[in-house]
Amino acid sequence: MSIYDFKVKTRSGEDFNLESLKGKVLLIVNTATGCGFTPQYEGLEKLYEKYHEKGLEILDFPCDQFGHQAPGSDDEIHTFCTSKYNTKFDQFSKIEVNGENENPLYTFLKKECPSEEVIGIKNKMAMKAIEKISTTCKKDEDIKWNFTKFLVDKSGNVVKRYDSTFNPLDMESDILKLLGGNIGGR
Repeated sequence: MSIYDFKVKTRSGEDFNLESLKGKVLLIVNTATGCGFTPQYEGLEKLYEKYHEKGLEILDFPCDQFGHQAPGSDDEIHTFCTSKYNTKFDQFSKIEVNGENENPLYTFLKKECPSEEVIGIKNKMAMKAIEKISTTCKKDEDIKWNFTKFLVDKSGNVVKRYDSTFNPLDMESDILKLLGGNIGGR
């Protein structure tokens, strides 16, 4: 099984085959519009603008499983993101990332990269607090909260998982390595 075996739903409800992204570096994120981490959209968009032409794709999956912080329809969420954060990367249909109805893509991502390294005392404390309030996080590998990020290389290998507190701009060096070197550092 490979990441390229999965299909996901676009905002308009059409099937999107991930196989069409072969050869690209993927950053896959479960997002929410009403979360304390929502400003991470700014960093995600900066990465997208800087590296999209060089082979980076960001796949945004709104998820309402954590504190109901992604209310609204797919179109309402998209309008919020494009108007407030000027996002241009692909935003897919709202999904569940944990539990009985979790999207198969997330089952695969969690199997391939079951844990994340949390860096820094402040972030470790934040993630411990989040785990206590996350009602859908039942297994160690489950997504803890909004804005968990998975980095996938050009061959479709899930190479890293970043926790919710991790600033997207701090992924730049990892993205550069997967894109093939220093092609325009910060």
